[in-house]
Amino acid sequence: MREVARDLLITGCKQLLTLRGGWPRRGRALGELGLIRDGALLIRDGRIAAVGPRWSLERLPAARRARRLDLGGKIVLPGFVDSHTHLLFAASRVEEYEQRIAGASYEEIAQRGGGILSSVRRLRRATPGELLQRARRWLQEFAAHGTTTLEAKSGYGLDSASELKTLRLYRQLRREQPLELVPTFLGAHVVPPEFRGRADAYIEYLARKLLPRVAAEGLAEYCDVFCDRGAFTVAQARRLLSAGRAVGLAPRIHAEQLARTGAALLAVELNAASADHLEKVSAADLRALARSSVCCTLLPGCCFHLGLRKYAPARRLIEAGAIVALATDFNPGTSPTVSMPMVLALACSQMRMTPAEAIVAATLNGAYALRRAERIGSLEVGKFADLAVFDLDDYREIPYYFGVNRCVATFKHGELIYSRLR
Repeated sequence: MREVARDLLITGCKQLLTLRGGWPRRGRALGELGLIRDGALLIRDGRIAAVGPRWSLERLPAARRARRLDLGGKIVLPGFVDSHTHLLFAASRVEEYEQRIAGASYEEIAQRGGGILSSVRRLRRATPGELLQRARRWLQEFAAHGTTTLEAKSGYGLDSASELKTLRLYRQLRREQPLELVPTFLGAHVVPPEFRGRADAYIEYLARKLLPRVAAEGLAEYCDVFCDRGAFTVAQARRLLSAGRAVGLAPRIHAEQLARTGAALLAVELNAASADHLEKVSAADLRALARSSVCCTLLPGCCFHLGLRKYAPARRLIEAGAIVALATDFNPGTSPTVSMPMVLALACSQMRMTPAEAIVAATLNGAYALRRAERIGSLEVGKFADLAVFDLDDYREIPYYFGVNRCVATFKHGELIYSRLR
């Protein structure tokens, strides 16, 4: 019986963006794409076995035996790594969208009982089946826009039952669908109604009661805190993130979004995996972040949806030498988008990143933020074959055509998980 070839040779890559050459990327290196014209990839057992110009790969004996897929002259890059999302929620907050259009601020809406606590009430009432159905649909949309790996936070439960429910549903989703989910415990999103006026007591409850359960069940890799005005202080964030580290959960932190609080310096102090948002960073914060190994994850979709004029200072961070990543911040209140191409467009037009810088920030540096850069985020021999294919003439057109999805195929571990190929 003839053995079916397990290898796959992909040709017809008009521009193949390999991003080869090490990680994380800082400064000028952030814009280095490792671009190969008329490129090709040989995939074996879900990993990249060879990458280079088509003419060189076609000479390989393994390539001659492989199954072939000719993309007909399309743009190929690593699958997007979305390192900040709030995937699981029960409903949109479209009523708040209208309120903001009428002039209400994010904090005013929260004071009226809206905002995060609105999502908490809805998630607590929702059944696991309802939440799974919504999450599955959104995951299909992530794949359709070229995302192959995404971080997924809890934080809309804020009690033991609901936080554990969320994280257990992430575990189920990891098993049943192809995208890689990286779970993060965000019990310290805001103070829940049961602890109103007792933020310190809530942090102690999380540190002593809930975190150990999350760690014992292996439900999360990271612990995150919303350290900002109206949420938690630096001292409270330090207490919980230290407790998380003690049980094996690496720290992440929502930092300097609404006000300058010192959260970015706390991220440096704790050697956090990432400090996210950073719209209000000071010059001292910027210098400290640039000297650190903390990934600065910028979320321009949030500023866009809230109608804010001040975005995170991407150019200053890049020029200082900080590690910069991009993510969607997908959530029902402030950034209801799964589209990394749209995030790239905002990064270019609003934060003055180049298209090349934005692509590296959304792939390789995103993988670094999730501590997975050794196996995803670039197209190099030995890494997983996670690919996004765009029907365009030039990679710069990915952000150029804003609000338009030109992704026509997505591969995860060498398997086609989304396709509009003809």
